[in-house]
Amino acid sequence: MFFKRLVVFCAAILLLTGCSAFSDLLPKSVERNVLSGREGTNGPVLAVKIDDTNAAHPQIGLEDADVIYIEQVEGGLTRLAAIFSSVIPERVGPVRSARISDIDILSQYGRVVFAYSGAQKKLLPVIDAANLQNLGAQAQPPSIYTTDPNRVPPFAMVLRADLLMAKVLEKNYQISTAKKVGWSFGEAPEGGKPIQSVIMRWPAARYSAQWSETESRWLLSHNSRSNLAESGIVLGPTTLVIQIVSITDSEYKDKVGGVTPLSQTVGSGSGFILRDGKSYAALWNRTSASAGTTWTLRDGSEIKFAPGQIWVALTDKEPEFTYLSASAKATKTK
Repeated sequence: MFFKRLVVFCAAILLLTGCSAFSDLLPKSVERNVLSGREGTNGPVLAVKIDDTNAAHPQIGLEDADVIYIEQVEGGLTRLAAIFSSVIPERVGPVRSARISDIDILSQYGRVVFAYSGAQKKLLPVIDAANLQNLGAQAQPPSIYTTDPNRVPPFAMVLRADLLMAKVLEKNYQISTAKKVGWSFGEAPEGGKPIQSVIMRWPAARYSAQWSETESRWLLSHNSRSNLAESGIVLGPTTLVIQIVSITDSEYKDKVGGVTPLSQTVGSGSGFILRDGKSYAALWNRTSASAGTTWTLRDGSEIKFAPGQIWVALTDKEPEFTYLSASAKATKTK
Protein backbone atom coordinates (compact mmCIF):
# COMPACT_ATOMS: atom_id res chain seq x y z
CA MET A 1 0.00 0.00 0.00
CA PHE A 2 2.79 2.37 0.89
CA PHE A 3 4.46 1.69 -2.49
CA LYS A 4 1.27 2.46 -4.39
CA ARG A 5 0.85 5.75 -2.52
CA LEU A 6 4.47 6.63 -3.28
CA VAL A 7 3.96 5.99 -7.00
CA VAL A 8 0.82 8.16 -7.03
CA PHE A 9 2.61 10.91 -5.13
CA CYS A 10 5.59 10.88 -7.54
CA ALA A 11 3.28 10.93 -10.56
CA ALA A 12 1.46 13.95 -9.12
CA ILE A 13 4.74 15.80 -8.58
CA LEU A 14 5.77 15.07 -12.17
CA LEU A 15 2.48 16.37 -13.48
CA LEU A 16 2.85 19.56 -11.46
CA THR A 17 6.41 20.09 -12.74
CA GLY A 18 5.46 19.77 -16.42
CA CYS A 19 6.14 16.04 -16.85
CA SER A 20 9.60 16.73 -18.26
CA ALA A 21 11.28 14.13 -16.11
CA PHE A 22 8.55 11.58 -16.85
CA SER A 23 8.78 12.14 -20.60
CA ASP A 24 12.48 11.43 -20.45
CA LEU A 25 11.62 7.91 -19.29
CA LEU A 26 9.40 7.18 -22.29
CA PRO A 27 10.86 5.46 -25.35
CA LYS A 28 11.80 7.94 -28.06
CA SER A 29 10.23 7.55 -31.49
CA VAL A 30 12.74 6.80 -34.23
CA GLU A 31 12.45 8.53 -37.61
CA ARG A 32 12.62 6.08 -40.48
CA ASN A 33 13.20 6.81 -44.13
CA VAL A 34 10.16 5.91 -46.24
CA LEU A 35 12.31 4.71 -49.16
CA SER A 36 14.44 2.20 -47.26
CA GLY A 37 12.65 1.79 -43.93
CA ARG A 38 15.90 2.24 -42.04
CA GLU A 39 16.67 4.86 -39.43
CA GLY A 40 17.26 8.26 -40.99
CA THR A 41 15.63 11.43 -42.17
CA ASN A 42 13.29 11.86 -45.11
CA GLY A 43 15.44 14.53 -46.67
CA PRO A 44 15.66 15.86 -50.23
CA VAL A 45 16.28 13.17 -52.82
CA LEU A 46 19.59 12.97 -54.68
CA ALA A 47 20.02 10.60 -57.64
CA VAL A 48 23.54 9.86 -58.92
CA LYS A 49 24.55 7.87 -62.00
CA ILE A 50 27.40 5.47 -61.21
CA ASP A 51 29.78 3.61 -63.53
CA ASP A 52 29.48 -0.16 -63.09
CA THR A 53 32.27 -1.57 -65.25
CA ASN A 54 35.07 -3.60 -63.66
CA ALA A 55 37.42 -0.59 -63.81
CA ALA A 56 34.96 1.51 -61.79
CA HIS A 57 35.12 -0.77 -58.77
CA PRO A 58 35.40 -0.25 -55.86
CA GLN A 59 32.62 2.32 -55.98
CA ILE A 60 32.30 5.16 -53.48
CA GLY A 61 29.48 5.99 -51.08
CA LEU A 62 26.96 3.42 -52.27
CA GLU A 63 26.57 1.88 -48.82
CA ASP A 64 24.68 5.07 -47.84
CA ALA A 65 22.14 4.91 -50.69
CA ASP A 66 18.55 4.06 -49.83
CA VAL A 67 17.76 2.49 -53.22
CA ILE A 68 20.06 1.40 -56.06
CA TYR A 69 18.92 0.44 -59.56
CA ILE A 70 20.95 -1.79 -61.89
CA GLU A 71 20.15 -0.87 -65.48
CA GLN A 72 21.45 -2.14 -68.80
CA VAL A 73 23.40 0.22 -71.07
CA GLU A 74 25.24 -0.06 -74.38
CA GLY A 75 27.16 -3.25 -75.10
CA GLY A 76 25.15 -5.18 -72.53
CA LEU A 77 27.02 -3.57 -69.62
CA THR A 78 25.31 -2.24 -66.50
CA ARG A 79 25.19 1.17 -64.86
CA LEU A 80 23.73 2.18 -61.50
CA ALA A 81 21.28 4.86 -60.42
CA ALA A 82 21.77 5.47 -56.70
CA ILE A 83 19.04 7.22 -54.69
CA PHE A 84 20.05 9.04 -51.49
CA SER A 85 17.80 10.67 -48.89
CA SER A 86 18.35 9.38 -45.36
CA VAL A 87 22.11 10.01 -45.53
CA ILE A 88 24.10 12.19 -47.95
CA PRO A 89 27.72 10.97 -48.00
CA GLU A 90 30.60 13.33 -48.65
CA ARG A 91 31.76 11.52 -51.81
CA VAL A 92 29.91 9.39 -54.40
CA GLY A 93 31.27 7.83 -57.55
CA PRO A 94 32.66 7.22 -60.00
CA VAL A 95 30.05 9.35 -61.75
CA ARG A 96 29.04 8.61 -65.34
CA SER A 97 26.55 9.83 -67.91
CA ALA A 98 22.76 9.69 -67.95
CA ARG A 99 20.58 7.41 -70.06
CA ILE A 100 16.99 7.55 -71.31
CA SER A 101 15.86 4.87 -68.82
CA ASP A 102 16.69 7.26 -65.98
CA ILE A 103 13.82 9.60 -66.84
CA ASP A 104 11.08 7.08 -66.00
CA ILE A 105 12.99 5.47 -63.13
CA LEU A 106 13.41 8.79 -61.32
CA SER A 107 10.03 10.36 -62.08
CA GLN A 108 8.29 8.34 -59.33
CA TYR A 109 10.49 10.09 -56.73
CA GLY A 110 9.28 13.60 -57.61
CA ARG A 111 11.61 16.45 -58.44
CA VAL A 112 15.02 15.05 -57.46
CA VAL A 113 18.54 16.43 -57.70
CA PHE A 114 20.06 14.63 -60.70
CA ALA A 115 23.85 14.26 -60.68
CA TYR A 116 25.64 12.78 -63.69
CA SER A 117 28.66 13.41 -65.88
CA GLY A 118 26.91 14.37 -69.12
CA ALA A 119 24.66 12.81 -71.73
CA GLN A 120 24.23 12.35 -75.46
CA LYS A 121 23.45 15.69 -77.13
CA LYS A 122 20.04 14.46 -78.22
CA LEU A 123 19.15 13.43 -74.65
CA LEU A 124 20.13 16.68 -72.90
CA PRO A 125 16.94 18.60 -73.85
CA VAL A 126 14.88 15.61 -72.65
CA ILE A 127 16.60 15.83 -69.27
CA ASP A 128 16.01 19.60 -69.18
CA ALA A 129 12.31 19.08 -69.86
CA ALA A 130 11.89 16.37 -67.23
CA ASN A 131 10.82 16.97 -63.63
CA LEU A 132 14.44 16.89 -62.44
CA GLN A 133 16.79 19.46 -60.97
CA ASN A 134 19.46 19.09 -63.63
CA LEU A 135 22.80 19.49 -61.84
CA GLY A 136 25.05 17.51 -64.17
CA ALA A 137 28.80 18.01 -64.31
CA GLN A 138 28.59 20.02 -67.54
CA ALA A 139 27.30 23.04 -65.59
CA GLN A 140 29.01 22.61 -62.22
CA PRO A 141 32.52 23.55 -61.00
CA PRO A 142 35.37 21.02 -60.51
CA SER A 143 35.12 21.60 -56.77
CA ILE A 144 31.82 19.68 -56.87
CA TYR A 145 32.63 17.16 -59.62
CA THR A 146 36.17 16.30 -58.59
CA THR A 147 38.84 14.07 -60.14
CA ASP A 148 40.24 11.26 -58.02
CA PRO A 149 44.03 11.19 -58.66
CA ASN A 150 44.10 7.47 -57.83
CA ARG A 151 41.70 6.59 -60.64
CA VAL A 152 42.01 6.70 -64.41
CA PRO A 153 39.46 8.64 -66.52
CA PRO A 154 36.68 8.04 -67.37
CA PHE A 155 36.45 6.25 -64.03
CA ALA A 156 37.89 9.09 -61.94
CA MET A 157 35.02 11.59 -61.58
CA VAL A 158 33.81 11.71 -57.96
CA LEU A 159 30.90 13.83 -56.78
CA ARG A 160 31.23 15.91 -53.62
CA ALA A 161 27.62 15.20 -52.75
CA ASP A 162 27.80 17.28 -49.59
CA LEU A 163 28.81 20.38 -51.57
CA LEU A 164 26.20 19.78 -54.26
CA MET A 165 23.40 19.53 -51.68
CA ALA A 166 24.75 22.64 -49.91
CA LYS A 167 24.40 24.46 -53.23
CA VAL A 168 20.82 23.18 -53.54
CA LEU A 169 20.09 24.71 -50.15
CA GLU A 170 21.89 27.96 -50.97
CA LYS A 171 20.04 28.39 -54.27
CA ASN A 172 16.73 27.38 -52.69
CA TYR A 173 16.01 24.82 -55.40
CA GLN A 174 12.64 23.20 -54.84
CA ILE A 175 13.46 19.52 -54.37
CA SER A 176 11.12 16.72 -53.34
CA THR A 177 11.76 15.08 -50.01
CA ALA A 178 11.51 11.31 -49.72
CA LYS A 179 8.00 9.93 -50.17
CA LYS A 180 6.52 6.46 -50.59
CA VAL A 181 7.17 5.08 -54.06
CA GLY A 182 4.92 2.03 -53.97
CA TRP A 183 6.40 -0.38 -51.47
CA SER A 184 6.13 -0.47 -47.69
CA PHE A 185 7.87 -2.33 -44.87
CA GLY A 186 6.80 -5.03 -42.47
CA GLU A 187 6.76 -8.74 -41.80
CA ALA A 188 7.49 -11.19 -44.62
CA PRO A 189 4.50 -13.00 -46.12
CA GLU A 190 3.91 -16.69 -45.59
CA GLY A 191 5.70 -19.09 -47.92
CA GLY A 192 8.68 -18.17 -50.02
CA LYS A 193 11.45 -20.49 -51.11
CA PRO A 194 14.61 -20.59 -48.97
CA ILE A 195 17.60 -19.90 -51.19
CA GLN A 196 21.33 -19.84 -50.76
CA SER A 197 22.14 -17.53 -53.66
CA VAL A 198 20.96 -16.06 -56.94
CA ILE A 199 22.64 -15.06 -60.21
CA MET A 200 21.36 -12.15 -62.32
CA ARG A 201 22.66 -11.73 -65.86
CA TRP A 202 22.90 -9.06 -68.54
CA PRO A 203 24.60 -9.59 -71.93
CA ALA A 204 28.01 -8.37 -70.67
CA ALA A 205 27.60 -8.27 -66.88
CA ARG A 206 26.66 -10.52 -64.03
CA TYR A 207 25.64 -10.01 -60.42
CA SER A 208 25.23 -12.66 -57.77
CA ALA A 209 23.85 -12.37 -54.25
CA GLN A 210 24.35 -14.69 -51.31
CA TRP A 211 22.26 -14.53 -48.15
CA SER A 212 24.21 -13.75 -44.98
CA GLU A 213 22.42 -14.98 -41.88
CA THR A 214 24.80 -13.09 -39.60
CA GLU A 215 24.36 -9.74 -41.40
CA SER A 216 20.70 -10.29 -42.40
CA ARG A 217 21.31 -9.05 -45.93
CA TRP A 218 22.31 -10.20 -49.41
CA LEU A 219 26.05 -9.90 -50.08
CA LEU A 220 26.68 -8.94 -53.70
CA SER A 221 29.32 -10.02 -56.17
CA HIS A 222 29.91 -8.20 -59.46
CA ASN A 223 31.33 -10.20 -62.37
CA SER A 224 32.40 -12.96 -59.95
CA ARG A 225 34.22 -10.62 -57.54
CA SER A 226 33.00 -9.56 -54.11
CA ASN A 227 31.29 -6.19 -54.58
CA LEU A 228 33.38 -4.08 -52.21
CA ALA A 229 32.86 -0.38 -51.66
CA GLU A 230 35.90 1.88 -51.34
CA SER A 231 35.29 1.81 -47.58
CA GLY A 232 35.85 -1.95 -47.57
CA ILE A 233 32.21 -2.79 -46.91
CA VAL A 234 30.69 -5.56 -49.05
CA LEU A 235 27.72 -3.94 -50.76
CA GLY A 236 24.38 -5.63 -50.45
CA PRO A 237 20.71 -4.97 -49.71
CA THR A 238 18.29 -6.18 -47.10
CA THR A 239 15.67 -6.52 -49.83
CA LEU A 240 16.78 -7.51 -53.33
CA VAL A 241 14.22 -6.84 -56.05
CA ILE A 242 14.57 -8.62 -59.39
CA GLN A 243 12.26 -6.79 -61.77
CA ILE A 244 11.72 -8.47 -65.13
CA VAL A 245 11.25 -5.69 -67.68
CA SER A 246 11.18 -5.28 -71.45
CA ILE A 247 14.54 -3.99 -72.71
CA THR A 248 14.43 -2.63 -76.24
CA ASP A 249 16.54 -0.39 -78.48
CA SER A 250 15.89 3.33 -78.03
CA GLU A 251 16.45 6.15 -80.54
CA TYR A 252 19.65 7.17 -78.74
CA LYS A 253 23.22 6.08 -79.41
CA ASP A 254 26.52 6.56 -77.60
CA LYS A 255 29.49 8.40 -79.14
CA VAL A 256 30.79 5.28 -80.89
CA GLY A 257 27.38 4.37 -82.33
CA GLY A 258 26.25 1.84 -79.75
CA VAL A 259 22.46 1.78 -79.43
CA THR A 260 21.16 2.74 -75.98
CA PRO A 261 18.69 0.23 -74.53
CA LEU A 262 15.48 1.36 -72.85
CA SER A 263 14.29 -0.50 -69.75
CA GLN A 264 10.50 -0.23 -69.57
CA THR A 265 9.66 0.40 -65.91
CA VAL A 266 6.12 1.72 -66.41
CA GLY A 267 3.46 -0.93 -66.85
CA SER A 268 3.30 -4.34 -65.22
CA GLY A 269 5.19 -7.59 -65.13
CA SER A 270 6.70 -10.30 -62.99
CA GLY A 271 9.75 -10.60 -60.80
CA PHE A 272 11.03 -11.76 -57.45
CA ILE A 273 11.35 -10.21 -54.01
CA LEU A 274 14.26 -11.60 -51.98
CA ARG A 275 14.30 -11.00 -48.23
CA ASP A 276 15.13 -12.93 -45.06
CA GLY A 277 16.89 -15.65 -47.03
CA LYS A 278 13.83 -16.43 -49.17
CA SER A 279 12.61 -15.72 -52.68
CA TYR A 280 9.00 -14.75 -53.39
CA ALA A 281 7.60 -14.93 -56.91
CA ALA A 282 5.92 -11.59 -57.44
CA LEU A 283 4.05 -9.24 -59.74
CA TRP A 284 4.85 -5.56 -60.20
CA ASN A 285 2.59 -2.75 -61.34
CA ARG A 286 3.19 0.91 -62.11
CA THR A 287 0.31 2.77 -63.68
CA SER A 288 2.19 5.90 -64.82
CA ALA A 289 5.62 7.50 -64.77
CA SER A 290 4.73 9.57 -61.70
CA ALA A 291 3.27 6.59 -59.83
CA GLY A 292 5.24 4.27 -57.59
CA THR A 293 5.90 0.58 -58.23
CA THR A 294 3.83 -1.85 -56.19
CA TRP A 295 4.71 -5.50 -55.55
CA THR A 296 2.25 -8.28 -54.80
CA LEU A 297 2.10 -12.04 -54.52
CA ARG A 298 0.23 -13.94 -57.21
CA ASP A 299 -2.94 -13.75 -55.08
CA GLY A 300 -2.79 -9.93 -55.09
CA SER A 301 -1.63 -9.46 -51.49
CA GLU A 302 1.15 -6.97 -50.87
CA ILE A 303 4.72 -8.12 -50.34
CA LYS A 304 6.27 -5.93 -47.69
CA PHE A 305 10.01 -5.21 -47.84
CA ALA A 306 12.49 -5.70 -45.01
CA PRO A 307 13.78 -2.39 -43.61
CA GLY A 308 17.19 -1.57 -45.03
CA GLN A 309 18.87 -0.77 -48.32
CA ILE A 310 17.07 -1.89 -51.49
CA TRP A 311 18.65 -2.93 -54.78
CA VAL A 312 16.44 -3.22 -57.88
CA ALA A 313 17.86 -5.29 -60.72
CA LEU A 314 16.17 -4.32 -64.01
CA THR A 315 16.67 -7.28 -66.33
CA ASP A 316 14.88 -9.21 -69.06
CA LYS A 317 16.44 -12.52 -68.05
CA GLU A 318 15.14 -14.94 -65.45
CA PRO A 319 17.45 -15.28 -62.43
CA GLU A 320 19.20 -18.51 -61.50
CA PHE A 321 18.50 -19.61 -57.93
CA THR A 322 20.44 -22.01 -55.75
CA TYR A 323 17.88 -23.39 -53.35
CA LEU A 324 18.69 -24.66 -49.87
CA SER A 325 18.78 -28.42 -49.55
CA ALA A 326 16.51 -30.20 -47.07
CA SER A 327 19.45 -30.80 -44.72
CA ALA A 328 20.49 -27.15 -44.91
CA LYS A 329 16.93 -26.05 -44.11
CA ALA A 330 16.86 -28.34 -41.08
CA THR A 331 20.20 -26.95 -39.84
CA LYS A 332 18.97 -23.39 -40.31
CA THR A 333 15.85 -23.94 -38.21
CA LYS A 334 17.68 -25.53 -35.25
